[in-house]
Amino acid sequence: MTENKHKSGFVNIVGNPNVGKSTLMNDLVGERVSIITSKAQTTRHRIMGIVNTPEYQIVFSDTPGVLKPKYKLQESMLDYSEGALTDADVLVYVTDVVEDPTKNAEFLSKVAQEKVPVLLVINKIDLIKNNDELEQIVARWREMLPNAEVFPTSAKEHFNVANLMKRIVELLPEGEPYFGKDALTDKPARFFVTEIIREKILLNYDKEVPYSAEVIVEKFEEKENSIHIMAVIYVERDSQKGILIGKGGSMLKKVGTEARKDIAAFFGKSVYLELFVKVESNWRNRDNMLRRFGYIE
Repeated sequence: MTENKHKSGFVNIVGNPNVGKSTLMNDLVGERVSIITSKAQTTRHRIMGIVNTPEYQIVFSDTPGVLKPKYKLQESMLDYSEGALTDADVLVYVTDVVEDPTKNAEFLSKVAQEKVPVLLVINKIDLIKNNDELEQIVARWREMLPNAEVFPTSAKEHFNVANLMKRIVELLPEGEPYFGKDALTDKPARFFVTEIIREKILLNYDKEVPYSAEVIVEKFEEKENSIHIMAVIYVERDSQKGILIGKGGSMLKKVGTEARKDIAAFFGKSVYLELFVKVESNWRNRDNMLRRFGYIE
C-alpha cells in the first residue's frame, strides 16, 4: 500500500468589500486572525492563517476588499488583492447573496482567467427566503465564472464551510510545509495588537475617523504572566484627534478598555495598555508613512 504524501499550498481568499471574507477565513482557520466589523475596508493587509495537520498544511490568505483606489493606501490594498491571484494554489472568490455580480468586473475577469482551481463562495445564504432565489443567484454567477465550483455558504452560521474545507484539502498539491507545523500566522504579535485596537476604532466611530486612523505599537514588553503595551493611534487632522479622544478622554478610554480585554484574551495574559493619539497630515498618501505602517516595502 502506497503511503500518502504530505500536501501543502496557498489558498487565497479574494472578493469585494463586506462580503464576509474575514469571517470565512477565521472559520476555516479555526482561530480569530482577521478582525471583523460591518464596515467596508476593515482588512487593510494580506493576513495569513495557517492550518496544520500531520497530512497537510494550508496557508490561507485574507485580502483587502477590491475597490477603485482613491489614495495611495488603497492602491497598496489593491496590490495585496491582485498579488493574491499570482501565487495561489487554490483561489477562493467570495461574494454574497446581495452583491451585484458586475461590480469590479475587471478584477472578476482576471479571476475567470485563472488556471488554478477557483472555488466560488456565495456567502450569507441565511439572508435569502427560498431555494428558487438561491438557484437564480447561482446561475448568474456561473455565467460570470463558468470554471468555478460553487459553494453556497453562511460563514456566520458555519453552514457548508466544512464541505468547502474538504474540497480545499482535496485540491492541495503535494509538497513539504512552507512554515513550521506550530505556526498559526506569518504576522508578529504586535500586528495583532494593532489590528485589535483598529477594530475597536472601527466599531466606536463613524464617518471618516476609522478610515483615517492607523496604529503603531511603540512598546511591547512581555513577561511570563503580563504584557505592557504602548501604542500610538495616528489620524490625519486635529479635528479627528479630538473626536478620537472624546470629552475628557472618555472615548479613548472606552477604546482602550475594549482593546485591552481582547488583547488579554488573545495572548492569555494580563495586559497594561497605554494609548496615545498623534496627527500625521495626509498619511494615506505619503510613501514614508505607508512604509512605516507596513503597507509598502
